[in-house]
Formats: sequence, C-alpha cells, structure tokens
Amino acid sequence: MNRKPKPISPPMSPPPLPSIPNSQSHKTLTPISLMARKSSLLKQTLIVLALFILAVYAFVNTFFSPPVAADADPAFNKLSQQNSNIEFKSSKVKVYMYNLPRKFTYGIIEQHSMARGGLVGPVADVSMLKYPGHQHMGEWYVFSDLSGPESERVGSPVVKVTDPGEADLFFVPVFSSLSLVVNVGGPAAAHRYSDEEMQEELVEWLEQQEYWRRNNGRDHVIIAGDPNAMLRVMDRIKNAVLLVSDFGRLRVDQGSLVKDVVIPYSHRINTYTGDPRVDNRNTLLFFMGNRYRKEGGKIRDLLFNILETEEDVVIKHGTQSRESRRAATQGMHTSKFCLNPAGDTPSACRLFDAIVSLCVPVIVSDSIELPFEDVIDYRKIAVFVETSAATKPGFLISTLRAVTPDRILEYQRELKKVQRYFIYDHPNGAVNEIWREVSQKLPLIKIMINRDKRLVRRESSEPVCSSLCTNQSGLITSL
Repeated sequence: MNRKPKPISPPMSPPPLPSIPNSQSHKTLTPISLMARKSSLLKQTLIVLALFILAVYAFVNTFFSPPVAADADPAFNKLSQQNSNIEFKSSKVKVYMYNLPRKFTYGIIEQHSMARGGLVGPVADVSMLKYPGHQHMGEWYVFSDLSGPESERVGSPVVKVTDPGEADLFFVPVFSSLSLVVNVGGPAAAHRYSDEEMQEELVEWLEQQEYWRRNNGRDHVIIAGDPNAMLRVMDRIKNAVLLVSDFGRLRVDQGSLVKDVVIPYSHRINTYTGDPRVDNRNTLLFFMGNRYRKEGGKIRDLLFNILETEEDVVIKHGTQSRESRRAATQGMHTSKFCLNPAGDTPSACRLFDAIVSLCVPVIVSDSIELPFEDVIDYRKIAVFVETSAATKPGFLISTLRAVTPDRILEYQRELKKVQRYFIYDHPNGAVNEIWREVSQKLPLIKIMINRDKRLVRRESSEPVCSSLCTNQSGLITSL
C-alpha cells in the first residue's frame, strides 16, 4: 500500500518582540541587569586594590627590609664580596715596578750619606738607610707605596703586579732628585759622585729592557720632581709619563699637561692642625725664602724692595735649614696671606708650605702649572696676581687689605678641605692622587702606542708635539 508522505511544515519563526521606543532603551533596566553591573564594578575595585597592596609590599620589601638571603647564607655573602673585590681590582690600572740595580735607588741614599760623612761605604741592610728629607722627596713616597704589601695600599687607584706581562704601566723608581744634590753641601774633594753618569747608566739599562723597547717607553712612568732632574737624558725618556713639579726646564716636545703629571713639592714645614681662624693671624703677608733667583725668580728682588717697609708685612731672606723651617712655620701659621713668587722655575716649595699652613697663597707666577687641577679649583684657595701688576707700588698690599675677614675664612675652609692632596704621608693623600692622574693617562698612552705603529715617520725641523700650551698670559687678579 502506498502511503503519501506527510507534508513537512516550515520551521516556526519566533514571535516578534515588542518594540521599545529609542528614548526609553537605556533608561528602563531590569533588576537582574542592575545586579550584574554592580558585580562588575565590585570586581574591578577588588582587582585595583589587590594590585595596590602588592605594589606597596614590593616597595617596603625592597627598601626597608634587610637582605635575608645574604644573612641567611654567610658562604654566599662571602663569595659575593670576593667576586666584587676581584671585579674592582681587575678594573684598576696594573703597575709593575722595576727592580732597578741598587745604584739607582738605595745606592743614591748611600752616596748622599757618604758625601756628608754619615757612611764610610755601602751597607749590607738597606733598611738601615733613611731617605734624607728635602722638597722633592715625593719620589721616596711613591717608591715606598709600591714597595709595601698590597693589603696596605688602601684606596689606591692602581694595583701593583709582580708579573710584567700583566702590567698596563711600568714604574721606574730612580731617585733622580736626590741624585742632583748628593754633592751639594758635602766635601766634594773627598767624595766623587756624578749625577750625569747616573742618568746615562740608567737610560742604557732601560734601553736593554724588553718592555721599554716594546713601546719605546710610552707606557713607562718616571719621576723627575726637581726641575733639573734627568735633563741630560730627557730626549731619550721624553715618551714616558713624567712626574714633574713644572715644565720650566722642558721643551714643548719633552713635556706637557697632556701626557705628564704635575706633582706637588713635599712641604717642609709642619702642617697646621687647628681650625680656620683669622683673629690669631696678625701678619697680613708673609714670605721667607731666597731673595735672589735666576730667570723668572728675579721678581723676588723687586717684591722685596716694594714690600719690606710695609706695615704688618714680614718678608725675609732665608735658605733651607732647620732654623729657617722653624721660623717659616711660625710665620706662616700666624699670617693671613703667604707670598708665592716664581723661583728659578714657575713653581716653588713655599706654595705647598702655605697650603698646609692654611695661609692663603698669593701666587705671583704667570706660567705656573698646578697639581690635581682636575679636582681642585685654585681660585677658591689662592689669590692670583699678574707679575706686572704685583710690581706696581701699593697695588698688592691694597688688594690684600681689601679682603674681608669672612672672605679669608672662606679661603681657609677651602684650604682645609684640600690639605690632604698635598701631604705625601697621608693615607689618602698626594701619592694616591698622583696614581689617580697617572691612571687617567692610560687611554692616551694606548692611542699613542697604536699611532706609532701605523704612522710613517717624516723628518721635520719643527717638533711634532701633541701638547697643551701652558698659560703665558696670566691674570691681573683673581679677586
């Protein structure tokens, strides 16, 4: 029997929703939709509050809580400290000090003593020898610094190495300034010593050394504090970093502020240890030194003629002696200003005596170069007066009388801040500052070494000089 299929009815469409006028579509909300909206706002508020609490916890934990991990694990803390020390040391410039033949170091001390009758011959134990005090004994302090154990070289910007293959720089510890004065004041007829022979023998020894020949001495450091030290062989050592008191005896192709370091004289009077004061300094201006000098030092005689009759000015002729140092100590410690004219060269020891005395230096030396000028603003601690102005009658004294007691105290406070820079036996004094400046030369040294390897040498009648010109103009006054 055939059955007819039932017809399939089309799907039923949902009944149309009643339309709501647009003006009422956002105003009429059911209770369920209101609850949903409130629930959403509550969730957002809770999330923001939770994030804020976490942020506060992280801040407090970071800046106010002790480092639990380091305290809980001493071994970890010790290892971290060791790694930190290794990284710090490795970042320092490495210096190797040559073990020079004795005749260039302790032998010179022996010669100096024998010339004065203190010794009859060399000693077996060099620790018995005492380096004699003089204004260029900075060479002894720099030598002693590298001779001591590394553990005692606290705060030094350089690290001593015993393997020359590891070194960035090489120090040549010759006592060049002491060598100059071996025969001075001694019975020359009874003792023969030649500083010029010492210089020649030293350079001959250096020129045989592998590391000197490698870079023609550019990565070597030689101290020549006395302006006359090493002059005979200067052309053979001029590539080295020279530690000098000034450039008065050097040509522009021999020394410059670019490659060399200006070092302070060793002060010869006692350091003033009191606080800055003016009421206990009754002398306006003090000077005690050799009246008659050569070259730029001729200004001293002119200043004597102008100042020696001035009221509350003490200006005396004196030479280096124990009695003179005692008198100079008393004079500088009781004076407001200390005169510092040029000597045979632009610098002189009395500037550094004045600094450690808190006696405001009055510098009359138009071509002077000063140590550590990258960190010391000398205008804060000294008065600069041009030579031509200082020699006008009345100008210098009237200028100084116009300085108020409060201004003098300001100078003294600044001097007190920088005293340590000029004291060689201070644990963080002149020696560390010298090494700091030497270490800053290393990038330039590497540049010059590499330039030497690729430049074509050309003959020229003019000196080839990468130097900074010294100040030849001077200042009328810094006040």
